[in-house]
Amino acid sequence: MADHRDTGLTLDPKFDAQGLLTAIVTDRTSGELLMVAHMNAEAVAATRDTGEAHFWSRSRGRLWKKGESSGNVLSVIEIRIDCDQDALWLICEPAGPTCHTGRRSCFYRRIDGDGLVPVA
Repeated sequence: MADHRDTGLTLDPKFDAQGLLTAIVTDRTSGELLMVAHMNAEAVAATRDTGEAHFWSRSRGRLWKKGESSGNVLSVIEIRIDCDQDALWLICEPAGPTCHTGRRSCFYRRIDGDGLVPVA
């Protein structure tokens, strides 16, 4: 029997033991996968309130707005949640490169054997 999260229409995110959800970000126009990050309740609320993507940085131990230092903000067009409400999909319009390396997407390499190969 599916619970209310699986079939209902009530927003009830299922945060993990660290209080986080996985957030997947794609480009509104191309559909390209741009990044994967984590959001806590504060990041979800800030994103919904401002229309700009906010995440919980596990390495920094704090909330951060994507592009707060680079200017490459992610304008959120739509937020979707998966069936059991433990992952979010942010459909965004990026203001520049999404990856901290300056690349458009964080997924700019593929695994080839035991190494990595850049993708176009």
